[in-house]
Amino acid sequence: MKLIVLSAIIAPVLVSAHDVVHHHHARQAPSSAAASSGSAPASAPSSPAASAPVASSVAAASSSASSGAPPVAASSAVASSQVTAAPSNLPSLTFSLLSTNPTALPITAIASGMTTQATSPLSTTWTPGSLPTDIPGAPGLPNPVLLAPANYPPLDKTPPTDSALVQQWIQDVQNSGVTIPDFAPTVAGGCAANPQAAANTSRCWWTCGGCTRDTDIAECPNDLQWGLTYDDGPSPSTPALLQYLQSQDLRSTFFVVGSRAISYPFTLQEEYMGGHQISVHTWSHPYMTTMTNEQAIAELGWTKKVIKDITGVTPRYWRPPFGDIDDRIRAIAQAMDLTAIVWTRISATSTFDTGDYDVAGGTVSSVQVLNNWNAIMQNATTIKSGFIVLEHDLFPQTVDLAIDYILPQGLAHNPKFNITPVIECMGHPLSDSYIETNNNKTNPLPLANVTGSAGSQSSGASGQSKNGAQGLVAYAPGFATSAMGMVAGVAALLL
Repeated sequence: MKLIVLSAIIAPVLVSAHDVVHHHHARQAPSSAAASSGSAPASAPSSPAASAPVASSVAAASSSASSGAPPVAASSAVASSQVTAAPSNLPSLTFSLLSTNPTALPITAIASGMTTQATSPLSTTWTPGSLPTDIPGAPGLPNPVLLAPANYPPLDKTPPTDSALVQQWIQDVQNSGVTIPDFAPTVAGGCAANPQAAANTSRCWWTCGGCTRDTDIAECPNDLQWGLTYDDGPSPSTPALLQYLQSQDLRSTFFVVGSRAISYPFTLQEEYMGGHQISVHTWSHPYMTTMTNEQAIAELGWTKKVIKDITGVTPRYWRPPFGDIDDRIRAIAQAMDLTAIVWTRISATSTFDTGDYDVAGGTVSSVQVLNNWNAIMQNATTIKSGFIVLEHDLFPQTVDLAIDYILPQGLAHNPKFNITPVIECMGHPLSDSYIETNNNKTNPLPLANVTGSAGSQSSGASGQSKNGAQGLVAYAPGFATSAMGMVAGVAALLL
């Protein structure tokens, strides 16, 4: 079977899961890529296709177990040499390639609408009860065959908030001692559609100006450390990436969408058992600041639950989709024992975002992505810290770019990058990625900073954000404090 048939079913679901207005955050890109930053991939119906991966990945499990082959729905796309002709007006590379994968596709072949061949299988089907070698004290691996998709929310939609589980999570947040700032949710459309929120520096809205708190992880602490991350999976394209990472003895942080986890549980188990860090990326990939408190709790709670149901462990780190986080969402995440990981931002208008997500939608070319990546590598050697880059394992195009060009370039870089999951670049063992195995003495959980009624807003107290701007403390004392200055917030309105 040609994957192009599978893509016609799955890709629209994945596009809708990522939302149709992707670019209100800043780019690392040169001007050619920045010109497309306001474009959006087309949306598509998600309901009919959304249930297909769930049924195939779980139902096929028993038949594949005896042969050792994983279910087809859990496998990944590998591009073939049959490709759609590239447009003649594509930009050219602005640098010389240091290294490529020997089997790499031509750059212009990695494009929207590319034809692909049969998917590659997962390397292992794990026996229930298996133990990860890199995480001492972890529980045995659950059996994905026992998952009942009907017991989870609809795919790619914000979960209902009236279920017993969500109501319990809401109560847990209320009882946590964390006071949630009383900011109204934003509206869709980013900074331009929310001028008052964007200008409100006490909100510390990362999307509009790049404000971070001391609890946010936006870079690795030491020079030339690369915190490798991939968002939005698992997907049919993920196993090819896992195989390449294994061949190069590399491990990554995977930010998992709950709707994809229940769809491809065997792929998620392969990530986890392969020594990669598993983190939360919400259930349906919304702009989190547009969610009500209850909706945000449901998005995070269901994703934590499905990851634990598949791997046996509960992540304690997460990435807000699109990096869309403010102090209200930070407080909700803290109350749910989650710490945010974003990606490196060196100014209000420049982030370490490759732009790879937009190749599948045709709004960015692979050449632009590689030019972005070259600019990231150049900047990475000049900043006084390590770095975290935004990439995706969602589409064949994003994985082909990663394994054919981006990772080989990174591995060949001189001086050498130290490439690890984010948890390890922060100086913690992989076991600290999860509630059940975290060392609470050396890596205190977010709620450890909250005692009794702590977390109430302080009136007039001052503090300092990572940006260095002075401002008001927003909430819990364990959270670092103020928002970045008005200049960055106003400048973001022009993005």
